[in-house]
Amino acid sequence: MTEVQERSGAPHTLPDHDRSAVTPTMPRKPIFGLRTPVGRPQRVTSAVAVWALFFGVWMLASASGLVNELLVPAPQQVFATTWDLFAHRGFGSDVLISIGRVVVAFAMACAVAIPLGVMMGSFPAVEAFFNPFVSAWRYLPAPSFIPILLMWFGTGEAPKLALLFIGVIFFLITLIMDHTKNVREELVETALTLGAKRATVVRKVIFPAVLPDVVVAMRQMLAMAWTYLVIAEIVASTTGIGAMMMRARRFLKTDEILAGIIVIGALGLLFDLLFALIYRWAFPYLRTQR
Repeated sequence: MTEVQERSGAPHTLPDHDRSAVTPTMPRKPIFGLRTPVGRPQRVTSAVAVWALFFGVWMLASASGLVNELLVPAPQQVFATTWDLFAHRGFGSDVLISIGRVVVAFAMACAVAIPLGVMMGSFPAVEAFFNPFVSAWRYLPAPSFIPILLMWFGTGEAPKLALLFIGVIFFLITLIMDHTKNVREELVETALTLGAKRATVVRKVIFPAVLPDVVVAMRQMLAMAWTYLVIAEIVASTTGIGAMMMRARRFLKTDEILAGIIVIGALGLLFDLLFALIYRWAFPYLRTQR
């Protein structure tokens, strides 16, 4: 730059080769960004990586002799046993029976919990009446009811369904009640100001507003039903995944027990994905929020 340009305030320009040296570069997005959304490729890659790591460690421990092969068989043996159970030993019927038990018991729990939870979250008087009862039952372990359920209902399907029902319903009522309380107050006040009756407000305003959260609560509590499934089926049962696992325990067939665990986990994952698809289909306007 000449002295005249400096005094006159003329803009200073860089040659082309210097201009490329100061071109700004976009900062790299950190992998572990704090509350930073990740893309679908990273999600898929991470999911595959964590399962590959899990099975890799399992295979390494089995091959190196770090674990007792009788108690912790190799994963390839477990998968081979799973195939044999389905292909030659009629395990598919046990799986269908277990799915039916979970679906029926969970449907019964939802039929009671959804209307009661919405009413408790909408009317403080209803909450004051039911909440002490519901809160107390939430802290009672469902397996402790097995002896009395067997005495009441015998060894048929009823005690199994009742155990799954008890294990889910009280938590589901509380979750739905809390979500209902979080419905925006201005929506309710506006409807009342416009002359809507209380029943209309609950049916047309509160319930549609809380329905997405109800589906989320159902998705969470369905996992609880699957956790109680084995407990329900190991007591006086000859069918179902849990019954198969108990038969395998008597003969120290650990690979069959692990096969049952894997099947339950896979079924739980499938049902979880199903609820996620239902949520996206039913509430497309909330995709950007979740």
